Amino acid sequence: MNQINPINYTNSREETISVSQTFLSGVFMWMGIALGITALTSWFFATSPELMSVLYHAETGGMTMMGWVVMLAPLGLVLWMSAGFNRMSASTLLLVFVVYSILMGMSLSFIFFMYTLPSIAKTFLITTGMFGFMAVLGYTTKTDLTKFGSIMMMGLVGIIIASVVNIFMQSSQMDYIISFIGVLVFTGLTAYDVQKLKRIGSSAGADSENMRKMTIFGALTLYLDFINLFLFLLRFFGNRK
Repeated sequence: MNQINPINYTNSREETISVSQTFLSGVFMWMGIALGITALTSWFFATSPELMSVLYHAETGGMTMMGWVVMLAPLGLVLWMSAGFNRMSASTLLLVFVVYSILMGMSLSFIFFMYTLPSIAKTFLITTGMFGFMAVLGYTTKTDLTKFGSIMMMGLVGIIIASVVNIFMQSSQMDYIISFIGVLVFTGLTAYDVQKLKRIGSSAGADSENMRKMTIFGALTLYLDFINLFLFLLRFFGNRK
C-alpha cells in the first residue's frame, strides 16, 4: 500500500502556494503599473490644450476623428488580446497592454473637465478601498464564487444593453440605476476575478511562457474591474464643474 510522505506533501503544497503568490504579485504589479500609466497620460492630456485639441473640438465640444479612434481603439485591443492570446508572446501581450493603458488615459482625460479634482481624488481613494477589500475577500474566502461570478457577468451584459438603450432615452433616472448596478457588479467581479486568478496561479507552471501571458491578462482583468468601478462611483461622488 502506497503512503503519502507528509514531508513531500507539505513541500508540494508550499511550492504551490509560493507559485500562486508569485503569480498574483505579478498580476497586481502590472495592474498597478497600467493604472499609473493611465493616470499620468490622462493628467498630461487634460493639462495640455494642444493635446486636447487633437481629441476634442474646442468650439463645438465634439470629438475629432482621432478622438473617436482613441475612444474605440481600447475595445479593439481587448478583443485582439483575447483572440490572439495563444499566438502572441508574453512580450507582445505586454506591449499591447501598455498601449491600451495609454489610450485609456487619453480617453479618460475628459473627466478632469467634468469633475473637480478633489472629488476625483476622493473617488479614487474610495475605489481603492473597495477594490482592496473585495480583492482580499476573494483571495481569502473558502466559498466558491463561480456561480456568483456568473450572476455578475449576466449583470454586466444587462448594464451594456441598458446603457445602449439609454443613449437614445437620455434618462437621468436610468443612468442613476445603471450606475448603482454597475458599482454592485464590478465590486462583485473583483472578488470573483481574484479568486479565479488565485486558482490559475495554483495550477500554472513556474516561469512558463503561458504563466507570464496569464499574468498580463490577469492584470488586464483587474485593471478593467478597477477602472469601471471608479467611473461608476464617480457618478455618485464626483462634483461636476
